[in-house]
Amino acid sequence: MQRLKKPWAGRFKEKTRESVESFTESISFDRRLSRYDIEGSIAHAKMLGKTGIIPIDESKRIIQGLKDIGEEIKAGRFKFMTELEDIHMNIESELTRKIGTVGEKLHTGRSRNDQIALDMRLYLRAETKKITALLRGFQKTLLFMAETHITTIMPGYTHLQRAQPVLLSHHLLAYVEMLKRDIARLSDCLKRINILPLGSCAMAGTSLPIDRQYTARLLGFERVSQNSIDAVSDRDFLIEFIFCLSIIMMHLSRMAEELTLWAGEEFSFIELPDAFSTGSSIMPQKKNPDVPELIRGKTGRVFGSLISLLTMMKGIPLSYNRDMQEDKPPVFDSIDTVKASLFVLNEMLPEIRFNRERMLKAVTRSYSTATDMTEYLVRKGMPFRKAHAITGKLVLYAIKKEKNLDELSLGEIKRFSALIEKDIYPVLTPEGSIKAKVSEGGTSPVEVRRQIRRLRRQIKAGR
Repeated sequence: MQRLKKPWAGRFKEKTRESVESFTESISFDRRLSRYDIEGSIAHAKMLGKTGIIPIDESKRIIQGLKDIGEEIKAGRFKFMTELEDIHMNIESELTRKIGTVGEKLHTGRSRNDQIALDMRLYLRAETKKITALLRGFQKTLLFMAETHITTIMPGYTHLQRAQPVLLSHHLLAYVEMLKRDIARLSDCLKRINILPLGSCAMAGTSLPIDRQYTARLLGFERVSQNSIDAVSDRDFLIEFIFCLSIIMMHLSRMAEELTLWAGEEFSFIELPDAFSTGSSIMPQKKNPDVPELIRGKTGRVFGSLISLLTMMKGIPLSYNRDMQEDKPPVFDSIDTVKASLFVLNEMLPEIRFNRERMLKAVTRSYSTATDMTEYLVRKGMPFRKAHAITGKLVLYAIKKEKNLDELSLGEIKRFSALIEKDIYPVLTPEGSIKAKVSEGGTSPVEVRRQIRRLRRQIKAGR
């Protein structure tokens, strides 16, 4: 049995058809906002009592009733009703059933339009902090791995071809830097999330003497929205938030792609832990990298959510329109996807076994120290372009001879330039190449250790 008439029933002669109720309801997904709807309603009730819009004793009864409902929802005893459409009416209806007609005063000075905008901002504020914590935890995992592999050499790639020797730790720190920017984006986005829309009502504000600044202080908002139409009719803060999540997933997807490649026999750089892999239903020998592959696939869902929100908003005239009910499923799904991906990656990465011998061998057989020879000639006074051309000819010669650069005799090398002496050989080894990269942000062990210390300090300081 329906506990409360539709809040707008006075205008209508006919009841809403069941098909319409089923089509227009949002309680099936916006129930996850219950905590924030109650939190916002408690603050609103306090404000109504403080300003004298309703008596203080009624304000207290409303607040206690809301707290009781919150406990029921938390315990799983609350019955959500589809015919009450959304989380707002489900809670308000139960409040009125509990405390009588006093509960009907809660909606004074607000609308479901500014109420849902408030709920989403409270929800995003909380989720931003949770995702930021997961990102920092992932950074710490990568830093620990970087310290573990401070002497592990691997080929760095451009165009998916072996380019120059780098430390595995240096490669891992690249992702730490990406995550650092992801955190910064979320932090900046939070400035535009943390604005109180409540008090904008349907779209024009109210004639009642509400105190929006007081409500903002109660809820921890830094600012109050300054245009009631804008406050209820835009969702750019959601779009920006999903954009931030999309970049996070893009970074995770790139890592997932590398893990998938490295786990294949053609690379054999890593061995994925059995607990994070699956097998084939027909091929007994298979060990599939399903976790990174699924992260790669789930990235498309988050990108799709961003496009969904942009498409939903692009043609909506001011102010509120029911289309905006459809903003929540993509937001919820994106948050769940990002959190799950970060969690499982953070669990899996420390258990990956790196094949150091295989990675070093890949560096050794790839002429990846050719740039070091070029820079050697530059240090001897040769113009860079000329040094580049001479090294290119030397590489071509070595390929024909089926030798590495450091396997060529000094006589062979000097045929290409008289400037070359015995001191060229340390330059041509992967170890020598890496040791020489002492420029700030380079891959030398000294510089990588300095970067690890810097990043640890920044993470500890919350930067």
